[in-house]
Amino acid sequence: MQNIKGTYDYFGREQAIRQNVRATLQELFELYGFESMDTALLNELELLTSKYAGGDEILREMYQLTDQGGRRLGLRYDLTIPFAKVIALNPGIEFPYRRYEIGKVFRDGPVKKGRLREFLQCDADVVGIAGPQAEAELMQLAAEVFRRLDIPVVLKWNNRRFLGEILSAVAVPPEEQLSAMLTLDKLAKIGSGGVLAELTDKQLAADTVQQIAGLLTLDNPEFGQLVEQYQLEGLPGAGEVLALQQLIDGVGLGAVCVFDPFLSRGLSFYTGTVYEIFDASGRYTSSLGGGGRYDAIIGKLVGRDDIAYPTVGISFGMESVMALLGGRPAEAEDRCGVLIIPVGGYMPQALTAAAVLRAAGIRTNVDSGTRKLKKTLAGASAKGFRYVIMIGETEAALGKLRLKDMTLQSETLVSVEEAVRLI
Repeated sequence: MQNIKGTYDYFGREQAIRQNVRATLQELFELYGFESMDTALLNELELLTSKYAGGDEILREMYQLTDQGGRRLGLRYDLTIPFAKVIALNPGIEFPYRRYEIGKVFRDGPVKKGRLREFLQCDADVVGIAGPQAEAELMQLAAEVFRRLDIPVVLKWNNRRFLGEILSAVAVPPEEQLSAMLTLDKLAKIGSGGVLAELTDKQLAADTVQQIAGLLTLDNPEFGQLVEQYQLEGLPGAGEVLALQQLIDGVGLGAVCVFDPFLSRGLSFYTGTVYEIFDASGRYTSSLGGGGRYDAIIGKLVGRDDIAYPTVGISFGMESVMALLGGRPAEAEDRCGVLIIPVGGYMPQALTAAAVLRAAGIRTNVDSGTRKLKKTLAGASAKGFRYVIMIGETEAALGKLRLKDMTLQSETLVSVEEAVRLI
């Protein structure tokens, strides 16, 4: 028996850390007004392979299957397309609508650190806000998530419409712009030489490739510099970048959110702002999360290009976050947790006391009582239990419990009601 490559079982210390991360994300999603959603793992293949979905690379990695009725199905490879499906199927949803979902997705792709075949995504999306407010709020959310996780990050962002305006200025034909964007997005991985070689292979005109080469020689070009050089003043994409930058500066996120004019992200459905989150130290190079604006998907899925569904989302990758957190010590168990030890076979009394404590909302474990008391107490201390309750012959005869405070190393003979109050 062995796990399928790229899949893992989680328990013990690692699962405790994962649960802490998940709880942090869920708490912040709800603080920001997002409602919980749970979408189907199985979807019709036609939906997942739609030209409005994730693009050729993801489709190659999709798990496909056929059910007993001969229907062609697929396992979801992200949480975005299933979410778009929910909005498309439920026209009565009131906008703006905010949802979050934490769930598993599946991709049959190469396996490496932080990239698995079965993995947990943690998404938040909002439908119905056309301006930069939604992007700015999601950036605030991301900054707060990683502040609470104590991971310094940089959030790189761009606007695909603006990048398209730059590509138009250097004579990239409209039908070739998406392909060129996806190549430019690889700049950090393959360098400018690799980008130019790939663009040449895509048979862009030599003059156009030369102009892009000039663009790539710019050292961290700023927005204003690009607008001036390529005469983009007043164009829609440039206006969107300016509006969002003003919001970013206004809420004090300028140090975290850095404009990157070559970023486009790998998915084909983004229509405006895109962003990606990275470890600020640079020791972990894969993305920790990302997202962007995808205004066109929902309308296209319902066949109504004339109806606007302005939508923007963000996704946090649990496996990438865990790759950074894995070396940290696990948090101790709940320091208010209680271990009840039946000494000498007083299990009925132990279980009765445990029921009272649990009814009061106190996390309670009952020991088997088969080990020596000294070893059991040592184990309780190592696991971080703040309190231990012992019930033996003396305590049972008095109808009392012996409450031991592991931090203060003190013992008190109390009733179960007094134990609840003290704990």
